[in-house]
Amino acid sequence: MPEPGKSIGIIGLGIMGGAIARNLIAAGFRVGGFDIDKGRAVAAATSGVALRGSAAEAADGADLVLTSLPSVAALDQTAETLAAKQRPGLIVAEISTFPIEAKERARDRLAAAGIVLLDCPLSGTGAQAVTRDLALYGSGDEAAYARCRDVFAGFARVSHYLGAFGNGSRMKFVANLLVAVHNAAAAEAIVLGTKAGLDPERILEVISSGAGNSRIFELRGPMMAKGVYTPPTATMHVLQKDSAIIAEFARALGVETPMLDAAAPLYDEAEAQGYGDEDVGAVHAVLARRAGLPTRK
Repeated sequence: MPEPGKSIGIIGLGIMGGAIARNLIAAGFRVGGFDIDKGRAVAAATSGVALRGSAAEAADGADLVLTSLPSVAALDQTAETLAAKQRPGLIVAEISTFPIEAKERARDRLAAAGIVLLDCPLSGTGAQAVTRDLALYGSGDEAAYARCRDVFAGFARVSHYLGAFGNGSRMKFVANLLVAVHNAAAAEAIVLGTKAGLDPERILEVISSGAGNSRIFELRGPMMAKGVYTPPTATMHVLQKDSAIIAEFARALGVETPMLDAAAPLYDEAEAQGYGDEDVGAVHAVLARRAGLPTRK
């Protein structure tokens, strides 16, 4: 159960941040939030989020701040803004996917101001965020993490403490490598079956009952079967960003990623065909077009 009156600040109210805010409100927390996108801010306000005028204001009076950000530049700027607040003892949980060195830089900047940053990326899609079906990979100060458990339980199905700062991101890279590969494999399989004359809906029904099933097949198979990739649960832009981070991380360790390397050009092609702002399930459209099946674009 949440502590009575516990207040959460959320910086970034997009697909993930907005869904998390709604679930925290439903769980009994007070939530204030900020997003530079006015449309996202207004949507969050209709769900009960108290809108703040800046990232700094989102941290005012908050017991915990969650940051769900689109870029390293946004993380750097947010860290500078929060550090200037001089809120010693404040805990910030960074739930985005960024290079570890970027999060370490933010951690060090905040630590100089007495603020604790946790590395807590999430595994799950925007649709899963809506239903609180997320996994949180936490790392950093263990005592600070323990103080956040009730908040994490308000928006995630499960949370794992993984030790030293950065281990959360390392685990997320492993998870997202599998997501990128499974997503392309699901699209390839559905295109193959459709081209062979099988009904796409029957493909979903039958494959989901057997050994070929996967969580990604269940989540994105329906939109692939329909050839409709909106609304997005994770955009092509985001997957490309994450895949590039994973590829660089693997190269630095001397680890080959042949499956990720094979999938990456498909996502680039999907963006080139105009699917950049649609769901990553749109990789299906690339393979469908190559196979001579009808597509929307």
